[in-house]
Amino acid sequence: MSSAEESRPLLRVVRGTPDDAELAALTTVIAAVASTPANTAQPAPPSTWSNRSAAVRRPLPHGPGAWRASVLPR
Repeated sequence: MSSAEESRPLLRVVRGTPDDAELAALTTVIAAVASTPANTAQPAPPSTWSNRSAAVRRPLPHGPGAWRASVLPR
């Protein structure tokens, strides 16, 4: 790096007069965004075939009309 690049500021205020707290908040946000990985891949959802909860039978309804409700889709 040349000396001109080393002395160049990282941030530059274009408009307004921020105080020290506002500059610190801006620097913190920019540092946090820069430190997160750019490509965070989401894990694939589990396959329906491997879902063991699908094999577990739901409790049967009871009460008046329960026989009719037992065959209706949920």
